[in-house]
Amino acid sequence: MAEHYASGVWQVKEGKDEEFVKRWTEFLQWSRENFPAMVEANLLRDRNTTGHYVSFSQWTDAASRDAWKQAPDFRARIGACVELCDNMQGADYDLAVTV
Repeated sequence: MAEHYASGVWQVKEGKDEEFVKRWTEFLQWSRENFPAMVEANLLRDRNTTGHYVSFSQWTDAASRDAWKQAPDFRARIGACVELCDNMQGADYDLAVTV
């Protein structure tokens, strides 16, 4: 069971939403192609705060998630997204409970 996650909270610069969604999609498509332990990835857009997004990806195991972040292309690919943001905070999570 996939119980490991990576998450980001993004504040996209004004007027950059469309480009951000495009770059984030390309980044996670690359991730899926190169890291089969990624189960799925989602990007949520805040309905009330312009430019605010939350992303999360689900992984089969923590070691694969960590290897993804250590991959040579990871920094450049996530950096293409981050450069469109005023702020970005990332974190890793493990499942605590499902109801």
